[in-house]
Amino acid sequence: MTGANSFSVSGYGPDRAGWTRLFARDSVTRRLDWPMLLAALALSGIGSALVFSATRNRTEINQGDPYYFLIRNLMNTGIGLALMIATVWLGHRALRNAVPILYGASVLGILLVLTPLGATINGSRNWIVLGGGFSIQPSEFVKITIILGMAMILSARVDAGDKPYPDHRTVLQALGLSAVPILIVLLMPDLGTVLVLVTIILGALLASGASNRWVFGLLGAGVVGCIAIWQLHILDDYQINRFAAFANPSLDPSGVGYNTNQARIAIGSGGLTGAGLFHGSQTTGQFVPEQQTDFVFTVAGEELGFVGAGLIIVLLGVILWRACRIARETSELYGTVVAASIVAWFAFQAFENIGMTLGIMPVTGLPLPFVSYGGSSMFVVWVAVGLLQSIRVQRPMSA
Repeated sequence: MTGANSFSVSGYGPDRAGWTRLFARDSVTRRLDWPMLLAALALSGIGSALVFSATRNRTEINQGDPYYFLIRNLMNTGIGLALMIATVWLGHRALRNAVPILYGASVLGILLVLTPLGATINGSRNWIVLGGGFSIQPSEFVKITIILGMAMILSARVDAGDKPYPDHRTVLQALGLSAVPILIVLLMPDLGTVLVLVTIILGALLASGASNRWVFGLLGAGVVGCIAIWQLHILDDYQINRFAAFANPSLDPSGVGYNTNQARIAIGSGGLTGAGLFHGSQTTGQFVPEQQTDFVFTVAGEELGFVGAGLIIVLLGVILWRACRIARETSELYGTVVAASIVAWFAFQAFENIGMTLGIMPVTGLPLPFVSYGGSSMFVVWVAVGLLQSIRVQRPMSA
């Protein structure tokens, strides 16, 4: 008999006792990974302050309201928290059963981007405008779909006790599932998201115990693919210019190299403790483009200095540390693959975003998890936190 204060590791599901179990003492709240949750909340709070600083004076984009982006960012964070709670309530195991539906919906979403419903923003056609100042980026949700789909396929026979690790046929099935959305996203083209998806796949394969030959084979195929993309001129001119500016920072400092040069100036001027929130000359002077999204880290570097920027990196490190611990301690391969894939995703995306502001990585347009402005990106990172929390909550008590 299940009481209000009891807990079943079989999952929650949308039953009438779900919410009781979610908030009952000695149940879900006692099992949540609070260091991870508090670190994510702190990052979102810092991000809101940075977004406000970057946009309050930009009348050309804030529609004359200095609080325009701040309010929307807080709304996005609130929706993200609600999605996290819903994910924990449903449970990662229940979502495994919904993978076919989620996969079909995500593929349909990115296909719609290629129709007249899609919109081009910052040179990339990967948005659907909903109206009222709101838009959605379907490719962000593909990250969650691929994580759940890869984990479902790679772990099915292992968790059932039929195999000690995924065989070659299983790996091929998992790669086939991932190939379709990746090819569609590449047509947009959204190279940054493709790189994240490939990183997720590599993380899933490594965590599943699949043969290392698959990992090295994919890396080799990636190199060949990059050469083919370049030779076939699949990339748009703005993407080629970004790589050119990365290879030669002094190239056209007022053109293709402008963003990275201004970003480094902003970060470099912050010093140890920064100029103070809302007092950065580069930020106030609006010298750094897309500072509330792709280049939000420059606001931290300039206004909060090395200390504030370092705090953001430490908080991201806490999330990755706790996620690694969850991946290691879960007793099922499915949970391990899900958690490890999220670690790979967060680690690569954070490194790429911060790296491009420092000039050590090419500009790809990837947001900084939990910090950058953007509804779709905020929603999926909080869903990912919900998946991690669900894996921790539903593990056996002895773990």
